[in-house]
Amino acid sequence: MARPRKPTNLKIIQGTYRPDRANQNEPKPEICTPEAPEFLSEKALQEWQRIAPILESLGLLSQVDKMALAAYCSAVARLWLAEEQLKTEGLTVTNERGRRIKNPLVDVANAAAKQISLFASQFGMSPSTRSGVSVKALEKENPLAKFKKKW
Repeated sequence: MARPRKPTNLKIIQGTYRPDRANQNEPKPEICTPEAPEFLSEKALQEWQRIAPILESLGLLSQVDKMALAAYCSAVARLWLAEEQLKTEGLTVTNERGRRIKNPLVDVANAAAKQISLFASQFGMSPSTRSGVSVKALEKENPLAKFKKKW
């Protein structure tokens, strides 16, 4: 399977944007933080509230990204829940025949971690995609500048 295309905003942040290779007809949705879906669990909502402002400030979040971010947050919540249960139940459980087998929660945790990795890379949140990011520091506006005389 071919590697998915990087969003233009992510290329700009990483410093790899080339106008000659850019899709001139690429949709450019307005940068904003969409409202969190109602179906998110408490842990998923906590992750939404943590990561959404960061993604918006980088110009990587818009209304059309709502469900992708919701899937990411749900996977984070699922991983958290599976790991919490694994702490108490352990990595192995006894089946109905009395044999020790791998706890099915290990598969749940692994699947959630894989989904997190997939969505994180799409939003530029993985270590490999982040290593190429070069964000210019925003200049703080001088509050007194509006009173400065222009000669």
